[in-house]
Amino acid sequence: MSDKQTSGRNTEKARPSGGGSLAVLRRPVFLMLFVAQLVSNIGSWMQSVGAQWFLVEQAGSPALVAWVQTAGTLPVLLLSLFAGVAADLVNRKRLLLTLSLVSAAIAVALTVVTAAGWLGPWELLGFTFILGCAAAIMGPAWQAIQPELVPREELPQASSLGSITVNGARAIGPAIAGIIVVASGPAMVFGINAVSFLAVALALVLWRRGTQQQPAVREQVLPGLLSGMRYVRSAPGIRRILIRCVLFAFPGCALWALLPTAAHDLMGTNAAGYSTLLVLLGVGAIIGALLMDKVRQIMSNSTALFISAIVFGLGTLAVAKVSLQVMWPIALISGIAWILSLTTLNVAMQLTLPEWVRARGLSVYLLVFMGSQAIGSFIWGIVADRVGVAWTLVVAGVFLLLAGLSVPLLPLIKVKGKLDRNVVALSTDLPVLSLDESKSDPVVVRSTYHVKKENIDAFREAMWPVRAARLRTGAASWQLLEQTDAEGSFAEEFTVPSWEEHILQHTVRWTGHEEDLLTAARALADDAPQVTHYDPGCPAGDQYRPDEVLGVRRGSAACGWPAPVSLLGGHR
Repeated sequence: MSDKQTSGRNTEKARPSGGGSLAVLRRPVFLMLFVAQLVSNIGSWMQSVGAQWFLVEQAGSPALVAWVQTAGTLPVLLLSLFAGVAADLVNRKRLLLTLSLVSAAIAVALTVVTAAGWLGPWELLGFTFILGCAAAIMGPAWQAIQPELVPREELPQASSLGSITVNGARAIGPAIAGIIVVASGPAMVFGINAVSFLAVALALVLWRRGTQQQPAVREQVLPGLLSGMRYVRSAPGIRRILIRCVLFAFPGCALWALLPTAAHDLMGTNAAGYSTLLVLLGVGAIIGALLMDKVRQIMSNSTALFISAIVFGLGTLAVAKVSLQVMWPIALISGIAWILSLTTLNVAMQLTLPEWVRARGLSVYLLVFMGSQAIGSFIWGIVADRVGVAWTLVVAGVFLLLAGLSVPLLPLIKVKGKLDRNVVALSTDLPVLSLDESKSDPVVVRSTYHVKKENIDAFREAMWPVRAARLRTGAASWQLLEQTDAEGSFAEEFTVPSWEEHILQHTVRWTGHEEDLLTAARALADDAPQVTHYDPGCPAGDQYRPDEVLGVRRGSAACGWPAPVSLLGGHR
């Protein structure tokens, strides 16, 4: 079943909320799923503490302890893209419900193995990896249902509260887990995690979604994956968000991966002391999430990323050098810095992506962010085994400081005004073809324009954003051709992988933002363009041969483009 929503989706009507980030909790459906996620994340953090402290006591290797984080996040690197396609193409509620029940069953199995005394370090890492696989597939779907629960203008508040489900759990879960691990061992912690998954399943059963609209054409998995990748590749703002993710997450994960060993070896504390540090990091993150509305009012996103990287870098350096008691306030401040970066990047992604590709775009974001942590944790663990935990944290802290200093050079790309992400009908009518015709063959779309001499330069410039819009919504290639013997005669030509893909481009992918770009370019032409569609197997397709020296293409009368043309398109 598709996840394209009608205007009657089951979120309440948009209305001014007031009251800051917590106001969105007035929406009953959001509140129910928020509580369910909080409970589940508490269980997950309890599991993480139990697993890491089990390895601290049983294995004593910093690398194995750090690899708990790798085992939990590596599945995102392997499965995130598939998960994003699945979340865009199938019923998200059904997907989340199924995987919640599967995760509960896996956690029960881990509890039984642990209680029976059969659990070793590598078995624990294996169970952690399997649970991570389920979480990796669920992640994009959880992110993508947010616009179903709240109006678009409340997405920043919803994202901030979503971070609270993680970091509030970090404040509560480790505190409970530390007491339970000391009192009765990790098996009880693993069992509580199994029950927490059932809380999510119950909330999903109670959620009544609105009627889902069927698209004109159902996307297939591989073409859907490729279209999502083309979108990300052709969206400069999203690419910049992903670069900032890597620069922060790779060195930032060192603190989370090595904190258990640092607490044990450098600060001389036990599971309860380690849990206290996690609690303070979590409390700081909650404070940061609640302050995000104020932060957005007083500073830009790039400034927030600069400050958070510097502060978190200083906190990472402090772990290597200070005592447990001195680390308490530092942990609180570091938690604020951590959530400042995460929420800023997540909200930027949520507000940039259109509905049709939201889960796929978010899956790439999760792939980059969590993948950076998975690879980083693995590498930092090896480095800690070689040079020691303290020096490893110093190196990671320096990298975080450099990441902060790089923000002025690579800031988030600002968008003028608000992006119109409402789907609109593409302004060009489609020819009448059956879906069986050219179903799997590429389709070339050509639009011819006549432009007055005084508008030629402006038209060329206006067509570059159109190029990006075509590539984002399904085109595999794009070029702008100009007749060399008829000044002001242009042809925009792009290739779509299949006729079905072109139907999707017309019906569910073309948003108001793309339409504004196209309208601005076409306003510079004398009249509406003539649009033709043809198979690239047309004879003219064989006669377009690029001259490697002159950059000129020779055309023929076949397929409607009669004169020599110069190639203006390509990469910019």
